[in-house]
Amino acid sequence: MSFFSNLFTKKEEGSVLGIDIGSSAIKIVQLKRKNGQAVLETYGELALGPYAGATVGQATVLPPDKIATALKDLMKEKEVNITTKKCGISIPFASSLLSVIEIPQVSSKQLETMVPLEARKYIPVPISEVMLDWSVIPKTEVKMEDKPEGEQPQTTLPKIDVMIVAIHKDTIARYNSVVTGAGLDASFFEIEIFSTMRAVLDEALAPVMIMDFGAASTKLYIVERGVIKASHTVNRGSQDITQTLSKSLTLPLDKAETMKRSVGLVGTDQKFTDVIVLTLDYIFAEANRALLSFEKKFNKTVSKVILVGGGAALKGLSDLAKNNFNTETVAGNPFGKVATPAFLEKVLNETGPEFAVAIGIALRELQESE
Repeated sequence: MSFFSNLFTKKEEGSVLGIDIGSSAIKIVQLKRKNGQAVLETYGELALGPYAGATVGQATVLPPDKIATALKDLMKEKEVNITTKKCGISIPFASSLLSVIEIPQVSSKQLETMVPLEARKYIPVPISEVMLDWSVIPKTEVKMEDKPEGEQPQTTLPKIDVMIVAIHKDTIARYNSVVTGAGLDASFFEIEIFSTMRAVLDEALAPVMIMDFGAASTKLYIVERGVIKASHTVNRGSQDITQTLSKSLTLPLDKAETMKRSVGLVGTDQKFTDVIVLTLDYIFAEANRALLSFEKKFNKTVSKVILVGGGAALKGLSDLAKNNFNTETVAGNPFGKVATPAFLEKVLNETGPEFAVAIGIALRELQESE
């Protein structure tokens, strides 16, 4: 099983699903290939909180059978009208181990032996307990050591960077149980950040930060030339905004969640806005620390911040984010990678950041279908 694929190539295929099983909701997208273009057929979202006795918007930890039940409920909704079982499914970044290692440039056959041996140094469990995959990131230059005048410079052996990804087999088994229970035909599992990259990045070479606002946490990834150069998780997310609103304004959680979604940062109640900003200030401060750390370490400037995830749909968030970063800041637009009905343009622009993972998964499924 491979966790990597080309982010940009495409070929003709039929209808497929991209399924994003998040901590607070399931998002699903159905695409098809028509005249060489990915076309949106349908999409939908279902909150998982009620399946755990919690409210909409709250993060939950459900057993595979309940996740499968929720998936089946979503696919049966008339408004969604799913017509295929063929899919790919995302795996949370937290369930994986990802690292970039540097090794000597060797033949492909030698690489197959060397990478698992090197990976043992970075994986805290036996290699036999994980699914391991890797992707080579070639370097073009040969390093030269400085020598005094008159001496011949000494070349070092060429090196290559290898990105390794490990997922515990117990995690794979859990997701296989979900697939079986929901009656789906899943051809692959993919770590969510790779799906997001496919959905919102172009082929620009400059470093970009992807800021994924989830329910329980906010994940930060700095990506350069398709490679994740740095990552950081902030232990605050959109449910923290709801909980703070509930406590500060003495509101039931469900009402606080509804108000947060309907009003966001664009309401006239300054106290309401201030409570939301309190949580966001912490997240933005952490994000700026991650940016500065990357820029100091690599001596490179992050060219853009892209907002994705369910929390990124908060009204007014983009404007607040722009005021917190000294670089271009935009909301992710994954639906821009597919053909969509014109009358849905406004809705899809608003909800787009939430569906980055699902769109990215569906795009890969189209690429890999035969």
